Amino acid sequence: MKKLTAAVLLSSAVIGLTACQTHQSEVAAEAPAQELKPQLNNQDLYEVVHDGRHYVFDDFATYQQFLTVGETSYRKVFIGEGPHGKTLVFGLRGEDKKKLTGLAGVEMYNGRMPAADDFYGEMRGEDGRLYVFSELEDMKPVREHGEAAYRLTQIGVGPQNQTVVFVLNGSNKKEYPTALVAKFKEVNSL
Repeated sequence: MKKLTAAVLLSSAVIGLTACQTHQSEVAAEAPAQELKPQLNNQDLYEVVHDGRHYVFDDFATYQQFLTVGETSYRKVFIGEGPHGKTLVFGLRGEDKKKLTGLAGVEMYNGRMPAADDFYGEMRGEDGRLYVFSELEDMKPVREHGEAAYRLTQIGVGPQNQTVVFVLNGSNKKEYPTALVAKFKEVNSL
């Protein structure tokens, strides 16, 4: 009788575990596909040239913290790998600090991740100007040369009365960048 009771209990336990596993598989199968996709974080990029280093951020809050404090809590550093041999520093979010790969700022900076269609970028140069971008590809020439071939410059309209340079390109050089100016004002709460 004891062997029969033990067998029944064991069978019940196995059936119970199988039912739980089946239920978990069904729940996972019913999960929407969008929840399983990783977030690319490729909608914005911010760069600052400061104290001989070139800082890059893919997160606005981390960028703002850097502008306030002058340092980042978490970073990935590449000595001599930045423009003109500067140290390149990627400011990281807390959730990204342990990642070795898949960091949006690193991937976008190195040209391995495309920008989102509604991309927005800022670059604070050593000259005190604030460069604003709607295309990731337009950031590379400004990094290398310190100037934009096509631009709309507005003096004193930045957050600390900075000169703001709205960077244009061959396809939009003859149009006023209405959407980019509006996005700049929205991002900077102006």
